[in-house]
Amino acid sequence: MTDQTQPDTNPASSLRTSPDTPKPSAINKQTWQFAGVALVATVAGTLAAAYLPAGMAVAAVLSVGCLGLWATGVVPEYWTALAFFFVAIVIQIAPPEVVFSGFQTSTFWLLFSGLVLGAAIKHTKLDKRAAVLLMRLPLNSYAGLVSSIVVFSVALAFVVPSSIGRIMILLPVISALAAQIGFKPGSNGRTGMLCAASFATFAPAFTILPANAPNMILAGMSESLYDLSISYWDYLRLNFPVLGFVKSIILVGLTLVMFPDKLPETSGDAPEETTPVSAQEWRLIVILALCLIFWLTDSLHPIGPAWVGLAAALACFWPNAKLTSKTCINQDLSYGSLMFVAGIMGLGAVISAAGLGEALVQSAGDQAGFSPDTPIWNLSVLTGLSTLVAMATNLPGVPAVMTPIAGDLADITGLPLQTVLMTQVLAFSNVFLPFQAPPLVAAIQVGNLPAKAVIKLCLTLFVISLFVLVPVDMLWWYFLGYL
Repeated sequence: MTDQTQPDTNPASSLRTSPDTPKPSAINKQTWQFAGVALVATVAGTLAAAYLPAGMAVAAVLSVGCLGLWATGVVPEYWTALAFFFVAIVIQIAPPEVVFSGFQTSTFWLLFSGLVLGAAIKHTKLDKRAAVLLMRLPLNSYAGLVSSIVVFSVALAFVVPSSIGRIMILLPVISALAAQIGFKPGSNGRTGMLCAASFATFAPAFTILPANAPNMILAGMSESLYDLSISYWDYLRLNFPVLGFVKSIILVGLTLVMFPDKLPETSGDAPEETTPVSAQEWRLIVILALCLIFWLTDSLHPIGPAWVGLAAALACFWPNAKLTSKTCINQDLSYGSLMFVAGIMGLGAVISAAGLGEALVQSAGDQAGFSPDTPIWNLSVLTGLSTLVAMATNLPGVPAVMTPIAGDLADITGLPLQTVLMTQVLAFSNVFLPFQAPPLVAAIQVGNLPAKAVIKLCLTLFVISLFVLVPVDMLWWYFLGYL
């Protein structure tokens, strides 16, 4: 008698029944995408080698390859970051302290502390309590909801000087609010809410002097190199009306168009309004309040935002505080996102050390046709040069590359030095891809956002800003007498 229970030894049958086996079509697509990125990087390196030294050409290959893999998502983001570390060290394109410099930046440790604070907010369920409070707002439509989120996110940029810190505090609350309203994971409503919060607390903040890193780098280098002090009010008056206020309105419109949805008729998670505030929640509220106080008063003490956040993370990790789970450090933190950010910062450092950004500026500047008689053309070219530097390095790389040569550019163009310096804001406030900006990278990781959705919104906002907001902002500068 034949045993009807014996396993099927046919390999083809095993492949059919195994749920974890990748489909051949998916494997082929991934292979072709990877090969396509490698081909584009090789072509870019070949073209760069015809005009640039070997070190810069290799840096160009690394840059195009890494950004291509991050943009397409062919492999996990942390894989690309680890591959960058491996290749950069093996080929010795830069010293190890440059390649691994991302781990030494305050941005890395601010992200780490932000992840800890986010885990603590979820562990204590403070995010759900905040979402319940936000639910009391008169939110009668999806458009009103998105508008309220944008207003709140922009306002947060005025009081919290760290963009990553803002995102780490804000996104868990917005995510819980989406669940309270009834938006499911992956829905347009949830994605739109999180994208609106991420971009609103990041992009307009470039017009608020202490709110983002490139702003502070620009102000610090301007003072050290040219003894030019940029005041908070002058910077805000010059940039916020167009690049802050108008861009926020456009962001609301783009969110409603790209992620259309309507408020669910029934709410999602049941609110927990009757639960009293626990001791753990009070402890975390005090820690977050102290963080805000130290961030707001950063000009009065020597402790940077990253180290304030690290101190808060230590307080959250204190065993008796019970603000995180016992397995938080091993299971609740996304080390992939940390590798991702370290890789991006390291890539920017390698490109800067290779001189690729300066070479692009010099090469383009030689063909720019600057003239004191064409101020609008000069402004446009300077903005374009800064935008190229942002693409070739990262957003903080713009003031690092452009500020030291701003004096020479002012002499050539006939523009005031402060006007030349402010053209950098037009560039680093306009992000081409989210991978140029660690805060947006953190938003993708923490908010569990689809990278394609963030990239789509980023590219659209980039095009609108470049061809609409930048010309309008130049007119505003002319009205204020900066031209």
